[in-house]
Amino acid sequence: MEVKSFLTSLRPICPTSVVKSSHLPVSSLKKDSESAPKRKVIHRQKQAGRFRSRDSNVDCPSLEKASMKRMSQQLEGLSHEMVVDGFQPKTHTLCALMLYYADNGLFPQAQTIWDQLINSSFVPTLQLTSKLFDAYGKHGHFDEVMKILRYTNSRNFDILPDVYSLAVTCFGKGGQLKLMEDTLKDMVSRGFHIDSLTGNTFLKYYSIFGSLEEMENAYGRLKRSRILVEKEAIRSMALAYMKEEKFYELGEFVRDVGLARKNVGNLLWNLLLLSYAANFKMKSSQREFLRMVEAGFCPDITTFNIRALAFSRMQLFWDLHLSIEHMMHENVVPDLVTHGCVVDAYLDRRIGKNLDFALNKMNPDDLPQVSTDPIVFEALGKGDFQLSSEAFLEFKTQRQWTYRDLILKYLRKHYRRNQIFWNY
Repeated sequence: MEVKSFLTSLRPICPTSVVKSSHLPVSSLKKDSESAPKRKVIHRQKQAGRFRSRDSNVDCPSLEKASMKRMSQQLEGLSHEMVVDGFQPKTHTLCALMLYYADNGLFPQAQTIWDQLINSSFVPTLQLTSKLFDAYGKHGHFDEVMKILRYTNSRNFDILPDVYSLAVTCFGKGGQLKLMEDTLKDMVSRGFHIDSLTGNTFLKYYSIFGSLEEMENAYGRLKRSRILVEKEAIRSMALAYMKEEKFYELGEFVRDVGLARKNVGNLLWNLLLLSYAANFKMKSSQREFLRMVEAGFCPDITTFNIRALAFSRMQLFWDLHLSIEHMMHENVVPDLVTHGCVVDAYLDRRIGKNLDFALNKMNPDDLPQVSTDPIVFEALGKGDFQLSSEAFLEFKTQRQWTYRDLILKYLRKHYRRNQIFWNY
């Protein structure tokens, strides 16, 4: 009797709802047991505020703006608490906070801290000024850049010449050629020397955002100032001429800069050869190529591929083979562009079966790479084989492909492109 009463006391007491549901069919019990976890998940999502109707849209920019606003409020509250507790924020703390505000587009807060700093006889560092200019220039607030420049000018700090140079770069990067011009004139009127970096930056951004006439005027001013045009400015001017297809003017510009300069490598000679190859003036190109070798310059992969691309488009097979043999003699390793010149020339002439004759002289079992200066493609473009191979290699990276593999795949695709498959 005691054992029986003990066992009955261990029985679980079932709620009334469970007892009632025990009389339901088995199918309804199974459905309720399956839907119970789902109801729990939905209930939790509602409590967490994650459940939305189908018609509700999430505005990501507004969410980012709201989170940025909350972050700025937290930072302001933190700095206020520091002041209340008797801890005055140090200068480097305020500078870091100002940079954060400016970089994230919170300009009123950044301006408030800037006013606080300059009222305390603050001397800005060149690094801080550079970061501020980058932040304001990124958001297009060039008026703030001018305010900082005027303040530095009024206080006549030692870093003023460098700040002028930073302002020229900032305005040029943003395409503000008028502001860049005025800043440079103001810099000259203050008696500061324009160094090579500032002058080349001035020319570079005129070549990117200005017209050819404005660019050539800027180049003339730089030349009269006896400032040497550096590599980056040369490339920018060359690209400007190529976009307008002014290849004769490109050649004249390169000659004017001076082909004997060796501090820019083969860039000037390659641009001269490119100006002739783009117009398929191969006799003039060959003459300048020989002059280049006589002047003591060693042809590189870009030099050979400029000639190879022109020979391939003109289907001058003998000249193409001689150029490849010369390349191998100079120990210059052919790249994907060189292989593409051979493949495109043979397939355009419909003599693809003779490809081995040219490819065996090269390195078909090497891994593909592009070593040619990208400026060449601005004038001559890319061949079909190169475009197809680059697109293929962009997605097929699990295997180590060789030039031979790429050529076989391209040949298979090329020979099947005119075939029609009928489905019966």
